[in-house]
Amino acid sequence: MNNNYTNQINAIVTEIKKAVIGKDSIIIKVLLAILCKGHILIEDIPGVGKTTLALSFSKALSLEHNRMQFTPDVLPSDVTGFNIYNKKTGAFEFRCGAAFCNLFLADEINRTSSKTQSALLELMEEKRITVDGTTYKLPEPYTVIATQNPIGSAGTHSLPDSQLDRFMIKLSMGYPDFTGEVNILKAKYNSNPLDTVRTVADASFITALQDYIAGIYVDDRIYEYVVALSAATRNHPMVKLGISPRGTLALMQISKGIAVAMGRDYVIPDDISYICSDVFAHRIILNSKAKLSDITVENVIADILRTVPVPGITSSGR
Repeated sequence: MNNNYTNQINAIVTEIKKAVIGKDSIIIKVLLAILCKGHILIEDIPGVGKTTLALSFSKALSLEHNRMQFTPDVLPSDVTGFNIYNKKTGAFEFRCGAAFCNLFLADEINRTSSKTQSALLELMEEKRITVDGTTYKLPEPYTVIATQNPIGSAGTHSLPDSQLDRFMIKLSMGYPDFTGEVNILKAKYNSNPLDTVRTVADASFITALQDYIAGIYVDDRIYEYVVALSAATRNHPMVKLGISPRGTLALMQISKGIAVAMGRDYVIPDDISYICSDVFAHRIILNSKAKLSDITVENVIADILRTVPVPGITSSGR
């Protein structure tokens, strides 16, 4: 096990906590998604620190970042880029869109048109953008952090299932607790907490860690456990649409990141159960029976985790 990677993950979390107070679990999950080449969807009300979270990561990881406020008049070319005619050279030149960066913050993604939302599909999945038949590769590492506001649905366009499936995890920051909010006030009294966040990693380190995480050992029983969890969502009596193979892959991928963060070079069932709800919840569609019975997606996932047999692999060894 490379303890340097585990120590570095802890150092990154420590820096982010200076600006994002009282949300340690959210910080860790966002970092894990970045390290596992995933994208993050944060659904929450305004003012709970979503933008601060993204800016903190860009600073601590020394990543080039862009932020775009999505509104109904934002065009796909604003995201992807466009070709413009240069009179001096007599040729068309490509101008990069906002998505050309390491960390792209798509703010209130549900307030733009479906056409603009779909412009994100290729770049999120393939890490590249095609404009007028020419393909441009996005910088590495590449992560999209998208936010949407669940309050005030007038004029919004709900993300289609195909787009939701592109996000590795979906999170909600929520209100801070009493002590956390007091600490936020104190931190903001004389300075901006973002100014205290130090750079403790860079793009080359992140890509190296991503490659290391991809090679973490997974026992065959763990593979079978993850597939069993996904299959259980498809056969559950309260579920209309279960987890796709992309969701299964996402759960397996981020579980490897959890193992490294915990100082192990192999995955155990606890890694999977820790993050399962964040990976599965936005991918499951409940049927009418569940809605009439006030059954939530979280209830279904908890039931599945409780009933699917857990393989006997512990942190003491394989």
